[in-house]
Amino acid sequence: MAKSKFEFVASTIKEKIANNEYSRAQKLPSEYDLSKEFGVSRLTIRKAIGLLISENVLVKDPGKGTYILTDNKKIESGKMGLQGFTEVAQSAGRKPKTKVISLSKVNISLGVQEILNVGSTDSMVMLERLRFLDEEPMVLEKIVMNEKYVTGFEQNDFTESLFALLEKRGIKLSYSHQEIEAILVNDELSDFLKVAVGSPLLKIMSVTYTVDAKPVFYDTSYYRADKYTVKSTLMRYQK
Repeated sequence: MAKSKFEFVASTIKEKIANNEYSRAQKLPSEYDLSKEFGVSRLTIRKAIGLLISENVLVKDPGKGTYILTDNKKIESGKMGLQGFTEVAQSAGRKPKTKVISLSKVNISLGVQEILNVGSTDSMVMLERLRFLDEEPMVLEKIVMNEKYVTGFEQNDFTESLFALLEKRGIKLSYSHQEIEAILVNDELSDFLKVAVGSPLLKIMSVTYTVDAKPVFYDTSYYRADKYTVKSTLMRYQK
C-alpha cells in the first residue's frame, strides 16, 4: 500500500534526522517552513509531526516548538544495581554534566532526622544539583546529609560524582531504599528540566546506606519520565 502524504513526510523527516540534516536536540523547522520544504499543506505537516511524536522521535513543548529527541531509548536506572547518575550515564554511552544550584545548611524535619539517625544539634546541608545528559537536563536532585561528610569540599567539587567524592573520604556506599511516585511538572520543575507544566515526572525518594547499614544521605530527585525508567529486582520470600 502506498504511503499517504503525511506518512511520506514523516519518513523523510526521520531520514533527515538520521543524516543530521536536522540536528538532534534542536528545534524542528516551523510548520510553515516545513510545508514550503515539502510542498504540502500545514495540516499534512501537523499529521506527520503527530505521528513522529507518537513514535517518540519528536516531542512538542507547547508555546515553544517541536524538538528532536536526542535518543529514543530511555535510560534504565537500577538495571546494574546501585549506581550514581554519572555511572548510569556512562554505562549508557552518554555524556553526563552537573550544574550545582546550591549547597547550604538546612533545618530538617524530625522524620528526616530519624531516617538519617541524626540529632537536632547535628549540622545538616542540602545539595541541589541539575543533572544533564548530552547537554539536556534530565534530573533535579535535592540531597540532604550530615555536613561532616562534605566538610572541606567546595561547591564546585559537586559537579563530580557524589559517590566518588564520598569514597575519597572512605565512605563506601552499599545499598539504597527507594520510594517512587508519579507526579506532574510544576512551574519550578518546568524551569529546571525544560519540559511543559503538567508533563509526567518520576519523583524518587531514597536513603543510601553504607555496608554496615549507616544512612548517609536522603535524596529527593525528579526524573523526566519521558527519558527515564526504573528497574528493580524483587525477591519472593520462601515460606
